[in-house]
Amino acid sequence: MTELTDNQPPIDTEALLLMLRRKEGNWVGWGKACQQLQKSGLNPQEIFEATGFEPIQQNQIIVGAQVFDSLMSVGVAPATEAHYQRVGSDSLYELRILSQADRAATADYLHARNIDSEGSKEVAKAFKEFAYMRQPPEGFTHHPGDAVAYQYWRYIKQQGDLTEKTRLIARGLMFAHSQSARNQIEKLLTALTAPPKKTAPALPVYRLQADEELPRTIPVAGEFPLESSILADVPQIAATGSFQIVKSNWAGGWVTFPGWGVLCKAEDPIAIIGDLKNLALKNTTESPETIVILDRSATEWTEFDYFAIDRDGKLAIEWFEQPPTMPILAKLVLITHPKRPIDPDTPKDLWELED
Repeated sequence: MTELTDNQPPIDTEALLLMLRRKEGNWVGWGKACQQLQKSGLNPQEIFEATGFEPIQQNQIIVGAQVFDSLMSVGVAPATEAHYQRVGSDSLYELRILSQADRAATADYLHARNIDSEGSKEVAKAFKEFAYMRQPPEGFTHHPGDAVAYQYWRYIKQQGDLTEKTRLIARGLMFAHSQSARNQIEKLLTALTAPPKKTAPALPVYRLQADEELPRTIPVAGEFPLESSILADVPQIAATGSFQIVKSNWAGGWVTFPGWGVLCKAEDPIAIIGDLKNLALKNTTESPETIVILDRSATEWTEFDYFAIDRDGKLAIEWFEQPPTMPILAKLVLITHPKRPIDPDTPKDLWELED
């Protein structure tokens, strides 16, 4: 007979050791007996030598028994209680990291799904991390099954391999408790079989770089043979701006570009000066000046081009994933930017530039 301190009643050490040696009762009682023996002064090695219960096993059933008692104080399903009275110390041991309420919910879930101790460890870890959130993510409830399903939902979104995605989806659906959680994972399954969403093509952008590419605009006086007096009628040309735009006495001006293939293919090109921001296009440069070239002869939709349409009386240039319902006015064939200006701090002498 051994006396305990702290006003605890004495225990019959020999009786407890005999019970453990004969494995009388159930594992919950064994765990409590091991705890009493350790508190009485026996160390785990001495208990092992007297009973055959290894130190690591003693720790597992002691903690498991404590978890079991906490389940009883909160309340679990009768079938869950009956099951864990017989077996499952290793599973309940994994629930030590959870709160009492979460332990009870998890124990019911583990028994209902027939999840072993390895699965219990996964569920407990996921539920603990899930409990840290201020509110459950959309579609997932505060339930151990949904907590594990959410972890798999996250893994699926981070995974690039199709085979591994499929495996993770199956695991997530296996653990999911609520229908809303299943729906969230099934959306990812649907995305695997859905055709890839088309993305807008790159804008056809070109920047003038060399001086030889800068435009030179010349008026057309006519065709030979012609009278010399006609030369006097040709207006004086004043080229202005980064693109050397020419204005004259007649209705419009002209802008000239090199003979790029895309311009040569255009049958009826026109030019528009403006900022791409005003055209609802993503500008790829900070340049304030831009010229957009449209081909009015190209009005047949393709998914690889941008097109000009009428939007409430204003000209708009957009990309369409599907054929638009409104008429196409022209196709965007080219966007040009001016040559970058020379830094004012750059040396002016050619020999300095070459060095």
